[in-house]
Amino acid sequence: MNYLLGGHIINITVSETLQTASSLGVESSLLLDHILPSFIPFKTDIPSDAQPLMNLTIVDKLKEIKDARLIRDVDTGNGMTRVDRLPSGGYQFMVRDITGFPCALLQTSQQFSDCKVAIRGSLPTMRFALNNALMLSYAFSSAYFDTLLIHASVVRHNGVSYAFTAKSGTGKSTQVANWLRNIPDCDLVNDDNPIIRIERNGDGKPHAILYGSPWSGKTPCYRNVRTPLGAIVMIKRADHNEMIPQSPLEAFTTVLSACSAMKWDTELYSRVCRTCSLFVENIKVTELHCLPDAQSAITACSYLTK
Repeated sequence: MNYLLGGHIINITVSETLQTASSLGVESSLLLDHILPSFIPFKTDIPSDAQPLMNLTIVDKLKEIKDARLIRDVDTGNGMTRVDRLPSGGYQFMVRDITGFPCALLQTSQQFSDCKVAIRGSLPTMRFALNNALMLSYAFSSAYFDTLLIHASVVRHNGVSYAFTAKSGTGKSTQVANWLRNIPDCDLVNDDNPIIRIERNGDGKPHAILYGSPWSGKTPCYRNVRTPLGAIVMIKRADHNEMIPQSPLEAFTTVLSACSAMKWDTELYSRVCRTCSLFVENIKVTELHCLPDAQSAITACSYLTK
């Protein structure tokens, strides 16, 4: 099945020998829709022989490669993921859920263009496992093509999107909700993991574009939309509402901290840093010091749209 994410084609294939479908009591042809309902809006009719950004095959079993080199264990907030570097130059990820259950084993090529994953557990666990495997694979395969998967909540106002980023619990979703309640002509694009991309049209100039994605945290907002990106805003709690422009270095740090990156992979990390620099050069990157009130949205909107 082909999907269009951030303007890139990804192909997900179910192995012919996969027993997961029968264990869940669904037909093999309906398995992806059953496990990945958030991906349904992103299905595309692009022919299967089109060149995808990434191919991922779901298999029943995948033998763990023992001579892989341990990079680190990463706390995702929903469990731990072990990252290994393979002798081939690719990666191996062991995804564990919040209980420590190893629910996915993902193995990838060096640039994540070809991936295999084995998932197990109950249906909710398999959804968690496959979504995590796909987020990892997509974030790092698309990073080679001026594309970033970022941690942000996004509101669109008069056709332009604004991405609010911060540490979890700081108030990204609250800020966007205040826009939706208090400012006309607004809609929610994504509430956790939108895709941003630098695109060049016929004029050859870089344009910052934001896409909805199948990943939206606790808010089910899976919209296949494409909009111009007007700004990235770092939210900080304060006792007043104020927009503060960031220096180029601060702006670069804000964008970089919001996206997925692997510092130990020199080539991949340099691509991510290059793309972050392009965003800093082409959009506003600011701080919003704010209270969780309606006025904070009015203050931000006035500044960003003037």
